[in-house]
Amino acid sequence: MSDRISGILTPNITPVDAAGRVDEERLRGYVDWLIDRGVDGLYPNGSTGEFVRFTAEERRRIVEVVVQQADGRVPILAGAAEANVKETIDACETYGAMGVRAVAIVAPFYYRLSAEGVYAYFREIADAVSVDVTLYNIPLFASPIDVGTVIRLASECPRVVGIKDSSGDLPNMMRMIAAIRPMRDDFTFLTGWDAALVPMLIVGADGGTNATSGVVPELTRAIHRSVVAGNIPEAMRLQYQLLPLFDAMISLGEFPEGFRAGARSRGWNLGPGRVPLSESQRDAVSRTQREIDALVAEVADLDESLVLPPETIEKIVQRVMRQLGSA
Repeated sequence: MSDRISGILTPNITPVDAAGRVDEERLRGYVDWLIDRGVDGLYPNGSTGEFVRFTAEERRRIVEVVVQQADGRVPILAGAAEANVKETIDACETYGAMGVRAVAIVAPFYYRLSAEGVYAYFREIADAVSVDVTLYNIPLFASPIDVGTVIRLASECPRVVGIKDSSGDLPNMMRMIAAIRPMRDDFTFLTGWDAALVPMLIVGADGGTNATSGVVPELTRAIHRSVVAGNIPEAMRLQYQLLPLFDAMISLGEFPEGFRAGARSRGWNLGPGRVPLSESQRDAVSRTQREIDALVAEVADLDESLVLPPETIEKIVQRVMRQLGSA
C-alpha cells in the first residue's frame, strides 16, 4: 500500500509583527484557519515563508510552532534547507524529532552546481538523516534538479520519498512519474506551480504545495478533489478561476509580497515581509491590493455561478500553453 504524501499542502506565509519578529500568536491562528478550510498539510519554511530571510533559530521555532498548533491534524512538510550539508542535516534531524512527516530540501543555492554536484549533495544528506526527504526543485532560485538526478536518487536512496517541483515543466513531471512510479510506488510527486495545478494532477502528480492555497484554500482543495473524483471539466473551470489570482499575486513586487496582499484580502494582516520596499513599491502594492481584493472576492466562496466568459477562458488557455511550451 502506497504511503505517498498527497493533497494540497500550504507553504504558509510567516507572520511578522511591527517590530519585525515572528508573530507566533498570529501564526497559530493562521494555521488553525488553514486547517479549518481543508488544507491537507502545511509546509513551513518554504519560499512563500521567506525561509532565507529568517535566522536558523527562527526557522526552527517556526516549525516548532506549526507542529504544535497542527497537533497531528495534518502532516507537516518542513523546509530544512540551510547553507551547507552539515547544517542541513542538523535541521533535518531537529525537525524529524519534532514529528514532521518529512523535510523538503531545496538544491544548493547561490553557487550553481552541476547535476553531479546536486546528486552528491542530496546523496550525502539522504544517507545521514533519519527522517524522510523530499527534493525541492525551484530553478528560479537554486541549482536545478534534473530528471536524471531525481531518478538516480529515487532508485538509490530509500529516504528520498518525493519531489516538490516548482518549475512548471509538465513534460519533465511526466518523465519522472513514468520512470520512478514503477519502481517506487511510495514516491510522491508534488507541483509547486499553481498555474499548472490541474494539468499536473491529471498526469499523475499526487498534489501540490501551492502558495495560492494560503489565500484561497477552499479553491485549491476543490481543484484537487475534482481531479481525484474524475470531474476534469469542473477542475478546469476552477483552474481558470485560480489563474488570474495567481498571476496577480506572483507578479506583485518582491516575492511573496503579492501573497501577503492576498492574505489581507481574507482578513489576515500577516505583517510586512523581511525585505524592505521602496516608496514606489509600496504604492504598487496599494494599487494592486484592490485588484487582488476583487479577484479573491470572486473565488473565495466557490460560487457555482461564477463562470468566466468563453473569450476570457480562451485567452487564459493560450497563456497556459505558452507557459508550458517555454518551460
